[in-house]
Amino acid sequence: MKLWGGRFSESTDAWMDDFHASIRFDRRLYRQDILGSIAHAVMLGEQGIISNEDSLAIADGLRGILRDADAGLIEWRVDAEDIHMNVESLLIERIGEAGKRLHTGRSRNDQVALDTRMYVKDECAELSRALHALIETLLGLAESHINSVMPGYTHLQRAQPITLAHHLMAFAQMFLRDMERFNNARDAADVMPLGSGALAGSTFPLNRERVAELLGFSRISENSLDAVSDRDYILDALYACAVAIGHMSRLCEELVLWSSIEFHFVEISDAYATGSSMMPQKKNPDAAELIRGKTGRVYGDLIALMTTMKGLPLAYDKDMQEDKEPLFDAADTICACAPILERMLATARFNTEDMSRAASGGFTNATDAADYLAGKGVPFRDAHSIVGRLVRYCAARNIAITDVPLEELRGYSEAFDDDVYGALSIEQCVARRNLPGGPAPHAVKRSIKAARERLDKLIKVYN
Repeated sequence: MKLWGGRFSESTDAWMDDFHASIRFDRRLYRQDILGSIAHAVMLGEQGIISNEDSLAIADGLRGILRDADAGLIEWRVDAEDIHMNVESLLIERIGEAGKRLHTGRSRNDQVALDTRMYVKDECAELSRALHALIETLLGLAESHINSVMPGYTHLQRAQPITLAHHLMAFAQMFLRDMERFNNARDAADVMPLGSGALAGSTFPLNRERVAELLGFSRISENSLDAVSDRDYILDALYACAVAIGHMSRLCEELVLWSSIEFHFVEISDAYATGSSMMPQKKNPDAAELIRGKTGRVYGDLIALMTTMKGLPLAYDKDMQEDKEPLFDAADTICACAPILERMLATARFNTEDMSRAASGGFTNATDAADYLAGKGVPFRDAHSIVGRLVRYCAARNIAITDVPLEELRGYSEAFDDDVYGALSIEQCVARRNLPGGPAPHAVKRSIKAARERLDKLIKVYN
């Protein structure tokens, strides 16, 4: 008979047992479930709710189950429904009557909230560590390419010259924000719900603060109804996963474009590419494409749980069993993608000469020409129009602005002088953009230094 079966006169249908059971996926919460149960048993003993002898027996029995589970020696049973009932049933089998006292003052509703909060805290730390390695690689590459000029793009059209370091640092900033989001999701999960019972707390004199202390939570939940029905912390973690993989996808999109013959900005290592079954010449950036493709499933995980939660009445409803698979899938996907992306970047070869040639074409210095005129006293809007006409002239003749003789330039504006050619060199266009956050080498060096300091602070949360 099931541990909750006292009220029932008939057994559940075998199909219902299989449909209802969650042990196939929630068994990965065994560590959180057992550690939470040990803390609960310790508190029950300290409060005199159960005897010290029973408390010690329960804790010892649970530690034995944990050791066996870690060693892969436990066969989780579908007929025990979920990880909570599996652990409790095993405990009773092993230590007898004392094991039946473990669930005193507790419900599976607050128990599963505890387990998933512990899991989110653990997983956010793991996800941040994965991003930490990726950011370190980006920072290292940026340091190596401080002076590697390339075109910056808007609308996928060449816009202004920047450096490869500046471009890579844009993604470093994205992933730093992702780490902050995982830190925030971890903080949202850092609330101890045990003691909320099924929905209305408990009549036993539970010491909730003591359980929080034993499990490393910073605070306890303030409302028992909310505590058992809240899954915001999972949504926060899923949102952080969704934004992070969106950033990975954007970087992978650029690697796919840059590795094409049309761009030829990067050569992806053979270790992270594949060939064609028909076309012998092909080298496909499959690792980048797979990461880009997996973005949809993580977005789906977030939307799935948001949809599940949107109309549920308080407090707990069985719909909420659907919270775990999206969480597990999203976390697993990020943990799989981040290391691959990091290694793909670390082993890539950037074709800086091709990047530099591309930066010199497409009139990427046109804005600097307008700025030059504005610096000579020409109103910027007039300067913009002058340079626009000059670009049209040059484009028709397939020449650069700096190829136009000074006398012809003065036909567009008397403000042009001999110094215009130096001012419009691609290197100068980049070097003059030395404002904080700009692409000039000195500005990027400052940005890298600040990013390292920020990264050190973020990772210290988990160390």
